Amino acid sequence: MNSSRLLLLWTLGSAVPAGLAAQQLTLADALARAAATGYPNRAARAQASAEHARTLGALQGMLPTLRVEGGWVRTTDPLAAFGSLLRQRAVTLAAFDPASLNDPAARSNWNAGLVAEVPLFNADAWAGRSAARAGARAAAATADWTAATTRLQVVQAYYGARLASEVVLTLEVAEAMAAAHVTQANSKLEQGMVTRSDLLLAQLRADDIRAQLIGARAQAGLARRQLALVLGAPTDTAFALSDSLPSPERIRGVAELLAPVALAGRADVAAAKAAAEAAGRDVLRATGRLLPRLSAFGRYDWNDRTAPFHGERSWTVGVMASWTLFSGFSEIGDVRGARARATAARAMAEAAEGQAALEVSSRESDVTVALARLTIAEQAVDQASEAHRLVSRQYVGGLAGITELLGAQATETQTRLGLAQARVALITALAARQLARGSDPAALTALEE
Repeated sequence: MNSSRLLLLWTLGSAVPAGLAAQQLTLADALARAAATGYPNRAARAQASAEHARTLGALQGMLPTLRVEGGWVRTTDPLAAFGSLLRQRAVTLAAFDPASLNDPAARSNWNAGLVAEVPLFNADAWAGRSAARAGARAAAATADWTAATTRLQVVQAYYGARLASEVVLTLEVAEAMAAAHVTQANSKLEQGMVTRSDLLLAQLRADDIRAQLIGARAQAGLARRQLALVLGAPTDTAFALSDSLPSPERIRGVAELLAPVALAGRADVAAAKAAAEAAGRDVLRATGRLLPRLSAFGRYDWNDRTAPFHGERSWTVGVMASWTLFSGFSEIGDVRGARARATAARAMAEAAEGQAALEVSSRESDVTVALARLTIAEQAVDQASEAHRLVSRQYVGGLAGITELLGAQATETQTRLGLAQARVALITALAARQLARGSDPAALTALEE
């Protein structure tokens, strides 16, 4: 079987899976699965929820507190016994008998009450609430960045698995070519046109390709497991993937489509800025601890000798101010620590912006290089295929030896593998550029549309 017929079979083999795309795991399907079950996404969403919950806890020093109290006492303490008598509205003239006052009989009292406390001025609580809200925004932005990063990982793993499948297919074609060369060398040996060394060299080449194919199939299995892990289901590798990659023309078309995308705000930079804002608000919270606090309170009580929420009722309202003048330097230490954390957070926000700008330039360069390498890889395949065809004809005519023929076949196989790698390198470079510019790596689904 000559190389042109084998190449035709290779092309047909590459085209068959494309027709079954509706039954296979597409990139859009993989992205959807990772969004729902990917480990980083799930952890980031949980962390964002936890930070959001902290904003509710910060309301404690701002909103009223309402609680129910109840208790029972029995005492012979003179002051407590007479106080229970007063609360129960049971005082008579006999209660003022000195003997009863000094040595009262044991008296029981059920007390129940509703207590409301209303903060009027609590500077550290308001600042703490603001800091918690900024922290929640930072966590939400971090979750968004995690989701975008996961989408990049899905693109890389998805096309890594498809590249591994194409490598297997290319080596299967090479194995068939090598088998054809062995058959051809054996025929020539029987005709006395070549020596036994030609047959041995052809068999050696076939064995080498077979060994490469074994390794490629193992790598394809690992690539599928890597993709399953990114999707959050490491044991589910039963999905089907296309054996062929998008054509170079299709990839270039998508690259041109994505090229004009303007630089958007990156979620990681937004998270760093929100974290810096939260740290700044935390400085205000710590400083607020040095200020006085003012609160109002009210009580509604029941006191009875036999049962709770019975008997006579009473109410109490009031306003209370408190100001801690010294508590062992804890407030001062808190302020200094908060200021240091704010300084660090601002530095990290500036670094995030600088890193983002650097990554944009780097990823633009990666795309440019990948486009150039794809063009070179295409030319190499054309040249290697033509060289293999010419050497095959020369070998048939006795003008070339088996070494030249096997070398030409090896070169063609390597250039085809290089073209597949160049296509995937450009796809992943485009996805990485999307992420660096603050856009969505999921835009690479356009390759399958």
